[in-house]
Amino acid sequence: MNLETRLGDSTYSSKLTFIDLAGSEKVTSDKQQKGILEGSNINKSLLALGNCINSLTEKRKNGSTFIPYRDSKLTRLLKDSLGGNTKTVMIACIS
Repeated sequence: MNLETRLGDSTYSSKLTFIDLAGSEKVTSDKQQKGILEGSNINKSLLALGNCINSLTEKRKNGSTFIPYRDSKLTRLLKDSLGGNTKTVMIACIS
């Protein structure tokens, strides 16, 4: 969801992105392959997100560093929210 606001001479734009990375942790014998594949894909996406965040912090320290946004669909979706002149809030429910 994108929102654009104009205050005086300035224009502010907002973006709201909901991403559900929840997967079924219980793997039954008949759905074992699907459950393992789903969990594996979620872990790969989270690893790619962590790599992007680490690269962004290194970029701030060292100047220019390559940011691996293309490593997963998740990081491609969040590219606008992670880099540049943005403020990002992440809310996680971990149990």
